[in-house]
Amino acid sequence: MSSLIELTLAQALDGLKTKKFTATELTQAYIKATEKCRSLNAYIVETPELALKQAKESDARYASGKALPMDGLPLGIKDLFCTDNVQTTAGSNILRGFKPQYESTVTAQLFRDGAVMLGKLNLDEFAMGSANITSAYGNVINPWSGSDPANAVRKLVPGGSSGGSAAAVAARCAIAATGTDTGGSIRQPAAFTGITGIKPTYGRCSRWGIVAYASSLDQAGPMTRDVRDAAIMLKSMAGYDPKDSTSVNRPVPNYLDALEGGIAGLRIGIPKEYRVDGMPAEVETLWQQGIKMLQDAGAEIVDISLPHTKYALATYYIVATAECSSNLARYDGVRFGQREAGKNLIEMYETTRAKGFGAEVRRRIMLGTYVLSAGYYDAYYLKGQKVRNAIARDFGQAFKQCDAILTPTAPSDAFAIGEKQDDPIKMWLNDVFTVPVNLAGLPAMSLPVGLSANKLPLGLQIIGRPFDESTVLGIGAALEAAAGFKALPPFHA
Repeated sequence: MSSLIELTLAQALDGLKTKKFTATELTQAYIKATEKCRSLNAYIVETPELALKQAKESDARYASGKALPMDGLPLGIKDLFCTDNVQTTAGSNILRGFKPQYESTVTAQLFRDGAVMLGKLNLDEFAMGSANITSAYGNVINPWSGSDPANAVRKLVPGGSSGGSAAAVAARCAIAATGTDTGGSIRQPAAFTGITGIKPTYGRCSRWGIVAYASSLDQAGPMTRDVRDAAIMLKSMAGYDPKDSTSVNRPVPNYLDALEGGIAGLRIGIPKEYRVDGMPAEVETLWQQGIKMLQDAGAEIVDISLPHTKYALATYYIVATAECSSNLARYDGVRFGQREAGKNLIEMYETTRAKGFGAEVRRRIMLGTYVLSAGYYDAYYLKGQKVRNAIARDFGQAFKQCDAILTPTAPSDAFAIGEKQDDPIKMWLNDVFTVPVNLAGLPAMSLPVGLSANKLPLGLQIIGRPFDESTVLGIGAALEAAAGFKALPPFHA
């Protein structure tokens, strides 16, 4: 049974279709795996009864010859996606006990295609963080910390905010997982845990029913073991949704087709601005290796410039905090979630929000409120939006010279829990290579390419044109084949 959890999503689908095992057997294997992985604190809520019910329904469809595209595949769902009658917390005390009476569009589409839900995965509170250390439900531990993560001398962060998703996939306690990416929250944890994660173009996957952090930046995407699995899962997650005003009405390709054609003749851009001060030499070396791998696969390497990159991080934290300040105003203790007593309405608001939100969320709300306040809106927010447009124009100019862009995903390998906790600026710098993509609304994917001197995964990032996830996946498949990354974390189910 344990061998079942070693299968990729694509391999599991083949096994289910050829009746080598049942969806119930696969799900039972993963339920045992989630129990074994509890020391990672990857799940906030486990849903074994629901998973077995869904698996039984999948088995009935396989028996009748009416199997669906993702039938019987046991997924973990980031606890930012609202799930019907299953607790959805966004990693925050203020939503503790909240059970939506509706389903997010993305999870509804996955269940429509037969997926099974193992439970809700831990995350940085309201997706605000780069290390999964801001959750009200405790830190997630990276399975690369050692064979006994709970007692490891140096517990490593899994990255964030989708750290629970990344840890679960890497440790084999979910076959794949949903993530969300506001400034790198799929790609950076994917790099830290040695898995594949793709952030689609803004508008490709519906945001309806996903708890909002920064509405103009948030985008859902799959976190998987390899590129093929990402292509399969993205097909189910993507699509137009009339309930989401930012959803784009355009056809969703069969992404698997993109994996077959090779990359001969494609032009890969290398931006000079992504060589930052203090970046370890091994990250630069890995980048050069990746460039050589793509060149050997037939791609043409082109030097490009993205001159406004140096302003991206500051711009991101102006735009994102302003939007979070607005989005989180709804959590007031009146309509849903936690409520703290007060002598009057104002005191109830203040006490509820003070006790319900953690330190990082409060910090970002205060920054955003300042940015949006009278006298500062023009100086900060409007100027930030102008710089954001300039960053998007840089990418537009670059894509006249190239078909995709290759960069490092993160400026380091996974660091220890607590290592950067007292310095929010150092923590925010983890997103230096990923935030420009969100500001421009582009698709980008991280995949593992090698190991650091610490024997920890390092990832490279492929950035594509708007709605050209197919080219990103195709290049990813070529890079994956050349890199041959097969390393597993010391701890896995």
